Amino acid sequence: MKNNHKGDFRKSCIKKLEFISLFSKYYKNKIIVKKLEKFIKESESKNILLYIPLGIEVDVRPLIKTLRKKKNINVYVPFMEADSFKIVKYRLPLNRKKFNILEPNNSFLKPNKIDVAVVPVVGIDSLNKRIGYGKGMYDRFFDRLSYKPTIIFTQLILCKSKEVLSDNYDIQADYIITN
Repeated sequence: MKNNHKGDFRKSCIKKLEFISLFSKYYKNKIIVKKLEKFIKESESKNILLYIPLGIEVDVRPLIKTLRKKKNINVYVPFMEADSFKIVKYRLPLNRKKFNILEPNNSFLKPNKIDVAVVPVVGIDSLNKRIGYGKGMYDRFFDRLSYKPTIIFTQLILCKSKEVLSDNYDIQADYIITN
């Protein structure tokens, strides 16, 4: 029964996110990116996992651009592999892959530990656990890490359930940044 609720909640959040006006989206993105930049600077994080956004996700590309100019910061993004992903250094060109996601080319360099992981969410439940697109890629990725980075969820508008919809393997946020 819980999974049915989770699916319905996911659909309603996606609907809300799809109907944000372009002006509103632009404004919300700017606010959230500024908050992320401030957090990264204050935490003195050096290895940052970001993502290449889909249309309903917070557009972190301006943050990627800013961070890449800093000599002491490494920017990583997911590279889909099997049922999850590995992290690769962000670099151009980007290629369109499965689920219409853009990715850089594969990299064989193993990054140091990531300090901060910025993760897009469709919604969150009452435990601040992630409701994503339902593929479980982020959950598997973090489950396979031997350490726990600081996890920040981003969302254009907060879509939060009053119920527990997550499973015990769903990842939980240390921070949630929305507008």
